[in-house]
Amino acid sequence: MEIRGYWRHMFQFRKMKFQREAVPEWPHKVKTLPGCENIFSCIQCGTCSGTCPLSIYMDFTPRRIMSLLREGFRKEALGSETIWLCASCYSCAVHCPQDIHITDVMYSLKREAIKENLYPKRFPIPVLAREFYEIVKRRGRSSEMWLVLRMAFRSNPFILLGMAKSGWALLRTGRLSFKSEGIRNPKDLQRELAVKREVA
Repeated sequence: MEIRGYWRHMFQFRKMKFQREAVPEWPHKVKTLPGCENIFSCIQCGTCSGTCPLSIYMDFTPRRIMSLLREGFRKEALGSETIWLCASCYSCAVHCPQDIHITDVMYSLKREAIKENLYPKRFPIPVLAREFYEIVKRRGRSSEMWLVLRMAFRSNPFILLGMAKSGWALLRTGRLSFKSEGIRNPKDLQRELAVKREVA
């Protein structure tokens, strides 16, 4: 896993990008979002990448994501696996000499990637996030069993083989159920979510 992540990381930087492919107004839009106010203060020191425990598995390091963001390479930043591999440990934000809330930036990019459907296809983490939202929007509560099944069938069904043993043990002891619970008035929640989406 480490070796594969290392070589993918090394070869990702071989791709040449041209300024005409950038969206220059995009970083100024991101700058207005909560936690993203200081993105133009980044000095590309690489402290965020050096302290990130998952950077070896990322296609772009956090430093590179900040660079892509500031230069307006929207498609590359939103389509990367990096923003979904962020573990929200806040190590990058704590050590950043410019006090940039990089974790908050990652969250903002995730939200935009889902909204614009630009996340990497069949990559389990964004699929899981989207399916969780859809289940909660429809019923008001999440169902672990159905969430995992929907995530698996929309990303990689074969991952269910590795979960079969523990899944069966949870089902047998009653800690997992096919029952899908919901709130009393899910339409009220749907109206509230619709309002929030319009405001955003």
